[in-house]
Amino acid sequence: MKREKYVYNPNTLTYEKHQLGTKEIIKRSIGITSGVILTSILLCAFAYYYLPSPKERAQKRELDQLSMQYELLTNEMNSMAQELGKVQEKDANIHRVILGMDPIDENVWEGGIGGSEKYDYITNYSNTGKIIKQSLSKLDKLKLQFEIQKRSLDTLEMLADSRKEKLASIPSIKPVRADHLKRNILKLSGYGYRIHPIHNVKKFHKGIDFTAPKGTAIISSGDGKVIRVEEKKRGYGKNIIIDHGYGYTTLYGHLSEIDVEVGEKVTRGQVIGKIGSTGTSTAPHLHYEVRINGNAVNPIDYCMDGLTPEEYQILVHRAAEENQSFD
Repeated sequence: MKREKYVYNPNTLTYEKHQLGTKEIIKRSIGITSGVILTSILLCAFAYYYLPSPKERAQKRELDQLSMQYELLTNEMNSMAQELGKVQEKDANIHRVILGMDPIDENVWEGGIGGSEKYDYITNYSNTGKIIKQSLSKLDKLKLQFEIQKRSLDTLEMLADSRKEKLASIPSIKPVRADHLKRNILKLSGYGYRIHPIHNVKKFHKGIDFTAPKGTAIISSGDGKVIRVEEKKRGYGKNIIIDHGYGYTTLYGHLSEIDVEVGEKVTRGQVIGKIGSTGTSTAPHLHYEVRINGNAVNPIDYCMDGLTPEEYQILVHRAAEENQSFD
């Protein structure tokens, strides 16, 4: 039921029904309209900030997923950086300690990529620009360090290959087949002053005399190239000299047979001849010398293969005894 308003009229001394004027009607209408508009605005604002639309909710879920993936990616990059640092440290130790090279310069390894303005366009994004720029800079640094490390390992590989060739070439095994060489060596004439078996005077013996039955195989003690083959009636008799490179040469004397020729390339362990007693010799044996830059050195330092430490000490002891040589 519609409510009606009455007002007291002092002129008629009665209550009369109140009638709204035009201005008052307009004023009330404006007030009501303004209230409705304001309420609508407030409701819209509330809905906009606190009640997202289905599309906005989907976008928020997507952003949450991207944020999580970005965090995982950042952690992965940090782990890669740590592992790469460990590889670089090992690489530096290998270069410095084993191969005698200087490690990667720290300033080069930690150096920047230059161009601080490279990502300026990204900083225009007020909310995410800084973090994206940091990530891209970190990624660029990782890429640079990977390239530096790759080049370093390439150099290391080349150097290792050259060292491998050198290690294969340096004399390092006994020149007589181990299965034919007696372990309990009772007679061994080593490097140093020894009594000459024919002249009966002390002379400097430049090698080691290995005793073994005539015809026992003689092997090259390292990779190399045959540079001399001789057949003499005196001195070393039938003998071979092999150039191993890096200043090393070896001599094999008093052979009964020679199975190589000048210019032939040989490998470590390859049979090159057989034990005999040719030249100035009193019994079947191999006279073996190791020379560095033309100077004879003690071959015992290059004959450790196939022997236990105890057996090697016996070999060293026998080789050091002053006795009569076989040539």
